[in-house]
Amino acid sequence: MKYNVLCITDRSDLPETELFIGLKNAGVDISVICNPAGKNYKRLKNSNVPVIDLILNTRISLSGIRRLKKILKQKKYDIVYCFNNKAASNALIAARNTKATFLTYRGVAGNISFLSPSSWLTHLHPRVKHIVCVSNSVRSYFLKLKFMGLRLNPQKPVVIYKGHDLSWYNAPPADLSEFGIPSESFVVGFAGRNRPNKGLKYIIESAKWIPPEASVHFLLMGKLENDIRLRKQIQHSPIKDNFHLTGFRNDVPSITAACDTFIMPSVFKEGLSRAVIEAMASATPPIVTDIGGNPELVINNESGVIVEPKNARAIADAILFLKNNSEKAKKLGMNARQRIHGHFNLAETVAKTRQLFEEVIAKA
Repeated sequence: MKYNVLCITDRSDLPETELFIGLKNAGVDISVICNPAGKNYKRLKNSNVPVIDLILNTRISLSGIRRLKKILKQKKYDIVYCFNNKAASNALIAARNTKATFLTYRGVAGNISFLSPSSWLTHLHPRVKHIVCVSNSVRSYFLKLKFMGLRLNPQKPVVIYKGHDLSWYNAPPADLSEFGIPSESFVVGFAGRNRPNKGLKYIIESAKWIPPEASVHFLLMGKLENDIRLRKQIQHSPIKDNFHLTGFRNDVPSITAACDTFIMPSVFKEGLSRAVIEAMASATPPIVTDIGGNPELVINNESGVIVEPKNARAIADAILFLKNNSEKAKKLGMNARQRIHGHFNLAETVAKTRQLFEEVIAKA
């Protein structure tokens, strides 16, 4: 079956980049529009995937639409797959006189509404055949949307997990002494932005139930150091000296691999956390809340620990459980790594994406 696919993204992350390469190697005639400033741009460019440089800075970019129109005229694309809102809104306008089938990608739940004009410019647009959801929780969010009898066609949102490869996570664990953490400490890692949905404050609050003599240290990665409220909360902690803010880091997987556990205390809108996946792939046992895609990643007491959201005491109990049961923690970590290999691997993502393409073409 022959067909042409145009993928439109921005600065694609590693799983997305390797998906494009995997589809090309699987025989799909694929071209990719992307931002040349992306971290993985050279990898994509050197892989023989046809790459078109284009930066879409706004949801409606007149210059971007003109460029996209030219691109769509130069070659007949059967499928246009948009990986962000700017890509979707501009491409849908540019493709008005084409017969291409549109797919969109959604990695988070929330911010979509039948009453929102911007939603109709992207995922809710009538030309979008399928919304590729990163998790079942994101798909469920779309299926729950309703307004005065309006509901989404249940066949429109589909789930394809973002694929990873364990070989990406074989870097040696970092030396945590650079952060002033004593060598015999039990280290709890976190990585992410300080957004309300991440529940970061519950990590800090959990310290109230952790004895100082337990020598538990918290290593918080991300642009958090300028958050005055966060720093005040840490200053009021009974073990305030055990919190370490690293700032933005390019070596998060290596640092995570050196931690004894990794925590993601999400309280809402969690699609499928890349930080948790990286921790699991590094055999670092995760502690996650029962929110969004977290339970799809982690099987409780098998490949990590799941706690209820907004429960700092439960987080503390999980931390102390792993600290006091090192063999169990090690087993959970190894099971976590195997779960990523078995259920969230790149080869399966490529195969399912290609299958979706062929189903779309067959029904066109």
